[in-house]
Amino acid sequence: MQDFLKNYRRYLASYNSALAYALLGIVGGIASGLVVLAFDLAIREVAWLFGVGNGGEGFEALPQWMLFALPAGGALLLGLLYWPLKPEARDTGIVHVVSRMHSHYGVLPLRNALLQFFAGAFALGTGQSGGREGPGVHLGGAINSLLGQRLGLPNNSLRILIACGTAGGISAAFHTPLAGVIFAMEVIVAEYTVAGFIPVMLAAVSASAVSRSLVTGGALLSIPAVEFNSLLELPYILLLGLGCGVVVAGFVKILELTTRLSNWPVVVRFTLAGCFTGLLALLVPETLGLGYDSMDLIINAKMMLGSLLLVCLCKTLATAVSCGLGLPVGLIGPSLLIGACLGGAVSIVAHTLHPQITSDYPLYIAIGMAAAMGAILNAPLAAILAVIELTDNIGIVMPALLAIVAACLTNTGLFGQRSAHQTVLRQLRRIVPDDPLNQLLHRTDVTATMDGRVVRVPVLLHADDLEPLLEFTPTWCLVEREGEDLYLVQGAELLEWLREALAEGETADLAEAGIRRWTVAPVPVQATLRQAMDKIRSAVVEAVCVYERSRATGKPILHGVVTRESIEKFSLERL
Repeated sequence: MQDFLKNYRRYLASYNSALAYALLGIVGGIASGLVVLAFDLAIREVAWLFGVGNGGEGFEALPQWMLFALPAGGALLLGLLYWPLKPEARDTGIVHVVSRMHSHYGVLPLRNALLQFFAGAFALGTGQSGGREGPGVHLGGAINSLLGQRLGLPNNSLRILIACGTAGGISAAFHTPLAGVIFAMEVIVAEYTVAGFIPVMLAAVSASAVSRSLVTGGALLSIPAVEFNSLLELPYILLLGLGCGVVVAGFVKILELTTRLSNWPVVVRFTLAGCFTGLLALLVPETLGLGYDSMDLIINAKMMLGSLLLVCLCKTLATAVSCGLGLPVGLIGPSLLIGACLGGAVSIVAHTLHPQITSDYPLYIAIGMAAAMGAILNAPLAAILAVIELTDNIGIVMPALLAIVAACLTNTGLFGQRSAHQTVLRQLRRIVPDDPLNQLLHRTDVTATMDGRVVRVPVLLHADDLEPLLEFTPTWCLVEREGEDLYLVQGAELLEWLREALAEGETADLAEAGIRRWTVAPVPVQATLRQAMDKIRSAVVEAVCVYERSRATGKPILHGVVTRESIEKFSLERL
């Protein structure tokens, strides 16, 4: 088994090892599908403990006092749970995943994943306004990252594992594997490569198969077959897209303002969010929870125009405040409900003014959902594929594209807003570079430019040590003293100096050698070139030594050397 893992790690070091990454995708998809289903079950169980029926969606049936007390009290308890934790241990959701993808090279901690699972389930089970998809993305990515870390896989493969977990999480939740794939590549990885697509596609299929096998009742959202009747409806479709863009811009602005309060005590922030949601719930009970029961009512035309606009307003305010103040909930589900409300409202207006040309009610619902999701995530491709898969109708593409583009342009162009998660990252001052150079360095294993012709030499050399060096002719020699790495020297220069120094005596002190010295720092063999370059910059050195810890003795094994020049040469050749 150890030999298999060793060979497998070697294959994964090459980003283009299609078969090795295909296996990674299948395993990652199954793991993410199972953890997302377990998270959904946990939400239902928590809700049931507080008397919420209908699979954790029946908040509207609670007594009036519970509509406020449940979210307010639940948020207070969550704040007390979070209070002893360090700030870095509180990070959850899509923002946490995207941040760790770049700042920690895909290493997602177990403590944050456990917090996301239990705190997220408790938050949604007690009626906090949010969705399960953001937590699902975190959990799917985390379980795959932890699996990769446990097996000692290269860090460049952790990025693919996290993308597999993301795609699996979306696919398991909605039964939309293609949308899950594009979401992972468009939002999380922010890169499209053929080598990256294959494992992510397999993960989405695997997660969807797990979800369909273990969950009865079909997809989470059931949208009837819809048809686009006439091109004369396009003004209404455009109006729907503009409306979604305006509401999303307001959502993101509130999210930005509340995120500025991240330095407030966590108990205060959470309690404030819970009380705000509870007050809105006293007016509109549909504000609480995931909101998929409300979406079913909207799809079946059981809400009037005033109710639709009121639910849209309250859900927008409650979710933006909850996410901005740090509650461990997502915003994809609420964005779908917001879009469904706006789609229903525009459909009612269109049917009132032009009933003879207006398409069926569900068409506007589906398009509104896609437009709001595309604008809030700035992921138009994922949004259009989601609506195609949810409606099982490719004929909806043309009007849906118009609405999605209008919503995205309104949010980004007219109001100058970013996507929701990019806004939070900016407010938290976390830099996430996604330029081609950084993407290349992140997906390339450190061994790609590593020079393995390196030997350790003691700072005091004897004449007997010269013959082995002459036979090996190393490119680099790592000078050490009592097990401590001092610096690198080039092998040819060292040998030339040694011939002269040892000709005069039996020993030579390399500290007295007048040859070029290279400062060094260590990196693990799992590192990427981005990690190596970051280490060179942070430690202010000229090269890194690549080490692997021996499983038998626990001692570090030197594999090779990577210099700043070799990384720059590699980058220039491929860009």
